[in-house]
Amino acid sequence: MQAITTVIFLIISNAFMTMAWYGHLKFKELPWGQNLGLFAIILISWGMAFFEYVFQVPANRIGFKENGGPFNLVELKTIQEAITLIVFMAFSAIVFKQRFEWNHILGFCLLIAAVFVIFKKW
Repeated sequence: MQAITTVIFLIISNAFMTMAWYGHLKFKELPWGQNLGLFAIILISWGMAFFEYVFQVPANRIGFKENGGPFNLVELKTIQEAITLIVFMAFSAIVFKQRFEWNHILGFCLLIAAVFVIFKKW
């Protein structure tokens, strides 16, 4: 159950972080965001990033082996990075209508292979 909770919290935290990092690029298309200055955008992004931490910190505490969780530190970071890429790809495809080229897909597959290697018990 700790593994599932960790992954769910990491997905939620990465959704907030992706919005904080890249969502502001769409503000100019919204009526309220057309005249925002950089400082206002930074404050809004910090507000979104707060919620990333609300889920990221508990995910790491719950999932960390030395706290009774199932993952060591390297495994936690690897899971987080894989989730970051999945969330980013979904976000960019849905919000930005990003089209992925063959090299994007190949690179993503290589990163998934890295996850396998890190979790493999040799």
